[in-house]
Amino acid sequence: MQKFAVLFLLASACLSVSVPAFAANREADRVKESGVVLKEILGMPDNIPTELLKKARCVLVLPSVKKLAIGVGGSYGRGVMTCRGGEKFTGGWSAPAMYALEGANIGFQLGGQATDFLILVINDRGVDSLLGSKVKLGADAAAAAGPVGRDAAAATDVVMRSEMLSYSRSRGLFAGISLEGSTLRPDGSATEKLYGRKLSAKEILREGKAGTPASAALLVATLNGATGARVARKRK
Repeated sequence: MQKFAVLFLLASACLSVSVPAFAANREADRVKESGVVLKEILGMPDNIPTELLKKARCVLVLPSVKKLAIGVGGSYGRGVMTCRGGEKFTGGWSAPAMYALEGANIGFQLGGQATDFLILVINDRGVDSLLGSKVKLGADAAAAAGPVGRDAAAATDVVMRSEMLSYSRSRGLFAGISLEGSTLRPDGSATEKLYGRKLSAKEILREGKAGTPASAALLVATLNGATGARVARKRK
């Protein structure tokens, strides 16, 4: 009887260690996937205007957002947000914070297909709204379908009127898409699983209280390269 009790305790101890590790690995995989999606999108021939990407304060990548089986047109997706460092957003890109996208209207646009979403946060007000709690696009923050193509000149009016510009990729097709009525929020539980401790989105994205995990290497390197970000070298 005592032998079984010892085995039970050992099994319980192993389970208590493996469950958090599995959760952390799942979030790390999501971060890796976000980096792959971003690199593929930026490698497409007719993608986000370069100058527009360089103006972005933050970028959200939400891979494989899917339509929910329950509810009419509902959808739910998880991904990451990273922001440029420095007071004026001219530095290198930060470690990622986990975010969630939810909305009834997105489901109609997905048509049952898994879709990758990419959102550019264009100005300070957009950044401030996303560093807080849940944000409803179109109500709490002005959002619009982002322009595509190499020439950003035609996008001037859209950029001036919006705080966020959204894009989608499905079946290889990339285009601007309206996400008005959907919501974005920091995914605190997913962030805690990724870093192993509680951290707010602001602490990660603007205060630099978390180092960039290995899973985010591709994501951050891709953005640094695409925007020509000045990355501060670590002192030895």
